[in-house]
Amino acid sequence: MEPEAPFRGQVFTVTAITLAVKQMMSGVFRDIFVEGEVSNLRESANGHLYFDLKDREALLSAVMFKWDARKYSLELQDGVQVRVWGSLDVYAKSGKYQIVVKTVEALAKGNLYLEFERLKKKLEAEGLFAPEHKKEIPSYPQRIGVITSPTGAAVRDILSVLKRRSPHLEVFIAPVLVQGDEAAPQIAQAIENLNKFTPTLDVLLVGRGGGSIEDLWAFNEEAVARAIFASKIPVISCVGHEVDFTIADFVADLRAPTPSAAAELVVQNSQNTAQHIAGLQKRMLQAVSLFYERFKNRLERALGSHTLKFPETLTQEKEQTLDDLSTRLGKAWADKLTQFSHRLDVAHQKLTALGPQAVLKRGYSITRKQDGTVISRVGQTSPGETIYVQVQDGMIHTEVK
Repeated sequence: MEPEAPFRGQVFTVTAITLAVKQMMSGVFRDIFVEGEVSNLRESANGHLYFDLKDREALLSAVMFKWDARKYSLELQDGVQVRVWGSLDVYAKSGKYQIVVKTVEALAKGNLYLEFERLKKKLEAEGLFAPEHKKEIPSYPQRIGVITSPTGAAVRDILSVLKRRSPHLEVFIAPVLVQGDEAAPQIAQAIENLNKFTPTLDVLLVGRGGGSIEDLWAFNEEAVARAIFASKIPVISCVGHEVDFTIADFVADLRAPTPSAAAELVVQNSQNTAQHIAGLQKRMLQAVSLFYERFKNRLERALGSHTLKFPETLTQEKEQTLDDLSTRLGKAWADKLTQFSHRLDVAHQKLTALGPQAVLKRGYSITRKQDGTVISRVGQTSPGETIYVQVQDGMIHTEVK
């Protein structure tokens, strides 16, 4: 029978439930030993040490307060295998459970971690990690190379994702050992061979599943790092779980936290593009359908309209408008001609009134010399000279006395 739940239906506050878990955990898991690998070690401003203990499958948060840490000469480092003694507790502020460490002893000297740091610094100084050397991962790869164990979970995860997301892709498996003394030379040789004999590959996935630092050590070897750096084909490293970092991760053109995540990264653009195309296709069909409905409605309205049944009505009104405009234009021209004729008459009358003939009619005359020069002063003549006087009806010849 299923055991009875003593608190079924009862309502708790967050504080109450956290304190209950804290009391239960500290009461059950008190004064225990835990073995694991130190990871993500950090020291607070107050001198307390915070780190994670990890193994192949899981992580446990740990804290060692400064008054306990001072008792031990052991210098904790990431990658060191340790055995700690303490009690489980719950940090209420974040609701996170952790082990409060009282004592710690090293199970391994951490030589692998020291070698990891030595090689990392060396290769970084040579520029193998530099961003400018990173090759761009193709957005739509068609041919993918996978360098991993043919029997491990990693290859199954990668193939499962690729088959589900992009079954059209060509996948080339380069089987290698991923653990042990022969693993690094095989991995490095596989990278070189795929570049040499299958250069048409678009991207390489290099990796394995998670494990301890010893399990993953092949991907911390210098030969593998230099083979990745020399590869003309872009490389995605996918070693271990999300918390695991190897030298291969730093050299590769892109790091994926897990093998399946690497497969997802490879096909994500293709998947997004396919979804985008499907969305565009749906929108296009909707637009065509909407256009058809609108056109159909307009056609039906047009077929039933008065204008289409009696097309002569389209020209009748236009003809009448044309007649109207012609009449208005004729009238406007007649008005303009009348105004122009009147203005012409007025101008003629003004010119006539101001002309020489009109002046002569009023009793004035014009006196000229023989050469036609008009005489306006007495000094222009001399005695005995013949001059000509023009009056209204003719010319008078006279001699100056």
